Amino acid sequence: MSAGGRRPQWPTDTLTALRLGRRLVTEVPASQPDRRAFIEIRPVTTAADSDARRQGWTRSDRDRAFTLEHWDYDAAQISGFDYDIGAVLVHATTVTGEAPLVAALEAWNLRPEQFLHPWQTDDPR
Repeated sequence: MSAGGRRPQWPTDTLTALRLGRRLVTEVPASQPDRRAFIEIRPVTTAADSDARRQGWTRSDRDRAFTLEHWDYDAAQISGFDYDIGAVLVHATTVTGEAPLVAALEAWNLRPEQFLHPWQTDDPR
């Protein structure tokens, strides 16, 4: 919880992205100086999402399941195609719904406003 007992709020653009099934990323401190680490929130794709995509639209869902993954990468590999060489999955969890997502972020000492669209970060994925 934030100061005053209120839950942290998502910026409108990133909350909309999550509801539409888009992934978000933030960079976090890495395990060593020669490493870089990122945490991603990836909405779980369902059959309803696939059906909507085939029909030419994107489904919005407030009750999606989300996978959070904390990856630690070799900094020397991060800008190439082989970014996954030496990558380590530090922690992962899956939650269903926006409130449990915020609770999981709080448990990982993160805030919703830290997350950006992937193209706004150096995330290699």
